[in-house]
Amino acid sequence: MLPIIQDIIIPLIAIAAAELGDKTQISILLLSSKTKKHIELLLGIILAFVIVDGIAVLAGAWITTIVPIDILKLISGFIFILFGLIMLIKKDREDKEKTVDKNIFLTGFLLIMVTEWGDKTQIAAALFAINYNPYLVFLGTILALTILSIIAIFLGKIISERINEKLITKIGGIAFIVLGIFFLLQIGASEMVFAIH
Repeated sequence: MLPIIQDIIIPLIAIAAAELGDKTQISILLLSSKTKKHIELLLGIILAFVIVDGIAVLAGAWITTIVPIDILKLISGFIFILFGLIMLIKKDREDKEKTVDKNIFLTGFLLIMVTEWGDKTQIAAALFAINYNPYLVFLGTILALTILSIIAIFLGKIISERINEKLITKIGGIAFIVLGIFFLLQIGASEMVFAIH
């Protein structure tokens, strides 16, 4: 395999496999089921991936030393819970759609920016950049994440057309809260492991 192709394909396949079915893809699917502005959502998501994974490629694994991983998980957990509560509390469909549609670029951007710091994808991109051409690793990483995000948005669109909106909102709200609690529990688990050692 040509080195140029290898430096793109290996990160693309590895990161796509690692990210498939991940919390990020579930979040994108849920957000896309709540909006009609799928292109804006995709652009916000891609911009966040470019920043997060671009920094990872430039900085290597050093990125997680900027902000402790537990702080990142804590912030992510609270943001997921907040998104979930907002989805469950909002009762008026038109207000909900306006709120989600109005801020969908920013919502998608912030969701990825907060949840991807220190994530396995970011760390993998940093490690690949050490061993392969960093520019090609970046290209492979962004291609993988963009393809998966398009698939998640497409699935979210299909789901929103076939399932009752109130049911989607309840499922989405509960899923975001569960993901937020999962992040918070990870912090508690890592503190227990640290205390044992």
